[in-house]
Amino acid sequence: MSHRDGRSRRRLGAVQGALATRTVVLTLVVALGAVLGAVALATGAGSALLGEGVAHAQAAPAQVQAQSQTQTQVPVPATPAPRVDVGGVLPLPRIDIGVEPARSPKDVSVSLQILALLTVLTLAPAILIMLTSFTRIVIVLSFVRSALGSQQVPPNQVLIGLALFLTFFVMAPALGTANEQALQPYLRGEISQQVALDRAAVPFREFMLKQTRERDLALFTALAKAKRPANPSEVPMLVLIPAFTISELKTAFEIGFLIYVPFLVIDMVVASVLMSMGMLMLPPVMISLPFKLLLFVMVDGWNLVIGSLLRSFH
Repeated sequence: MSHRDGRSRRRLGAVQGALATRTVVLTLVVALGAVLGAVALATGAGSALLGEGVAHAQAAPAQVQAQSQTQTQVPVPATPAPRVDVGGVLPLPRIDIGVEPARSPKDVSVSLQILALLTVLTLAPAILIMLTSFTRIVIVLSFVRSALGSQQVPPNQVLIGLALFLTFFVMAPALGTANEQALQPYLRGEISQQVALDRAAVPFREFMLKQTRERDLALFTALAKAKRPANPSEVPMLVLIPAFTISELKTAFEIGFLIYVPFLVIDMVVASVLMSMGMLMLPPVMISLPFKLLLFVMVDGWNLVIGSLLRSFH
């Protein structure tokens, strides 16, 4: 009997729990329905108010237009277009670029001059390299970096910038002479363009002749099948420029060899020490680089290299 009473009590408790759960669920559903109904009513009221506002807004322009039509029409003068002036005096110019057929031989000559000028500007870096001391300077600086074994230190931008400033330093006398004897008189209208070019070429010719070997001049004179010049002024630029270039290359390589020798000795000493110690797997360049940098700094290498390089042009 006691066993049956326990079962009946458990069933009764389960039934009561289920009824309580259903009651709670029904209560939540009723409350949710009430909330949704209130939201729907509020939304309907807001939509009605919004519709009334839109209707009033649409009716307002029509009323304003009707009122404006009843009023007297007053003509409004046209506003002139603004004129853009610089300081109120000089109007801004209009730039017009076009291509028109030549009407005279003079127009063709001017067009060819402009084309030649653009070509010269394109070849300006090559002219800088071929007619100045830039070739020797930049090659020597590259040899210094290679001898040190410092890879990209100093970087290319630094070497090129230093070479450019040293080139202007070396070529300053020639540039000053060309400016005084050729450019300034031409700008004042005292000489023609051809005379200005001939005068400007004289200081550069003298500089290149001083740095060019006779053997190189003889080589290109023979290759050009030209007559042997009696004096330096008769050497044509077609022969002088390539002869000057290969002379500069030879001089730069000679200086580079002299720069390489002390650093090569350091590399050989370090390699011999490492082999005697049995450190065959250790790269000698890694060990010799600090010693080469130390030597270069102790002897003030940049001062010696730049000083010797500039003295080689005198």
